[in-house]
Amino acid sequence: MRLFFTLILLLGVSHLHAQFKNILLDPGTAENKPVDPGIAINPNNPKNLVAVSSLNNVYFSSNSGLSWKKSLIPSSFGIGGHPLLAADFKGNLYFFHLPDKHHDQNQIVVQESGNGGETWTDGVAIEGLGGSKDKRYPRARVDRKGNWYATWTQFDSYGSSDPGCQSLILLSTSSNGKKWSKPIQVSQTPGDCSNIKNSAIGASPAVTAGGERIFIAWANQEKIFFDRSFDGGKMWLSTDLPIAEQPGGPVFNIPGLKAANGMPLLLCDNTKKGNLSGALYIVWADQRNGEQDTDIWFARSTSYGDNWTISGRVNNDGPGKHQFLPSMAIDPTTGYIYIVYYDRRAYDDLRTDVYLAYSTDAGAVFKNVKISETPFTPSDEVSFGDYISISADHGIITPIWTRMDNGQTSIWTAVIKSEDLMNVK
Repeated sequence: MRLFFTLILLLGVSHLHAQFKNILLDPGTAENKPVDPGIAINPNNPKNLVAVSSLNNVYFSSNSGLSWKKSLIPSSFGIGGHPLLAADFKGNLYFFHLPDKHHDQNQIVVQESGNGGETWTDGVAIEGLGGSKDKRYPRARVDRKGNWYATWTQFDSYGSSDPGCQSLILLSTSSNGKKWSKPIQVSQTPGDCSNIKNSAIGASPAVTAGGERIFIAWANQEKIFFDRSFDGGKMWLSTDLPIAEQPGGPVFNIPGLKAANGMPLLLCDNTKKGNLSGALYIVWADQRNGEQDTDIWFARSTSYGDNWTISGRVNNDGPGKHQFLPSMAIDPTTGYIYIVYYDRRAYDDLRTDVYLAYSTDAGAVFKNVKISETPFTPSDEVSFGDYISISADHGIITPIWTRMDNGQTSIWTAVIKSEDLMNVK
């Protein structure tokens, strides 16, 4: 029998002048150290908020985050991490993840909820290209017709130092999220299997509203690469296009963390009005300014990827501090861009805040606002995960992140109104 319980909205140790109320979704336990949170706002019912964390935790609210329930998502495939949560435009929710170690590691599992996250299907598998390959870092996007586009990295053997071992970017599509196509290889330039700077990782798909144009960006060989299809995924460019430099690559050292990454995230502006519909936005992190100065970077294309703006720094602090693990969302009703990330600008030690950067002019200018009530201090003895997340719709922004206090991870969110964010001085 599934267990679920109502979560009391704990504030934790509160700051008297906190700008936004932080909501504790999962305090974790000694046996359960949740990481890799994802979140989605139901576009058909913005009061319905749904979140997940690794391995199989789901949290859902029907009243704009005033109260939450938690349950565990079961699956006969098992759940092995790398969770991704996304909603289609009809309000159905999709939970992408790896199977557990007892199942085929050349699969990605997709589970669906049609009732706001309360119950989920057992799941279907996206199959790989065959053989004993490893899949990592799944991401997916949906167009307004309900067509899905899922990407991931396929490693011949994850973590191998064999010079002949390759990492590739693959794509599978589905008209309904239930049956998926045989994957195709999108990347032309293979990476190695080390999962460091010369691996092809962090594939991020984006799609125009009608699905006519599909775009994918990923990291490899200290660059951000890009590919596209103008016929719904049948034909792709013959060569990968390098669109930005990523000095040092997407995996780097952040003191206090076992691992940290700046994998790119690509989105397409699908607002129904405005002259920027179809614009592409990409965010990532790197250490081009030195190993003690990690920054968040942003670029935009209004020509479907033919040309890109010069990479601009999102965080607006002085040099010599760490900002890392960015995630981005576009509000489809306004076109405003929101980027959530971790930030150490205020400290000379490992204390870490959570910041939200936003832009109302397609990324020409970003304003930065601290949204965490208190800092936390991570320990590299405990995994901190690979992702945080953010969703935005109807003027509501819901960042979600992991804290770590005394070696215990916990999952937090905030429900922020656009007008309140922009009134912060």
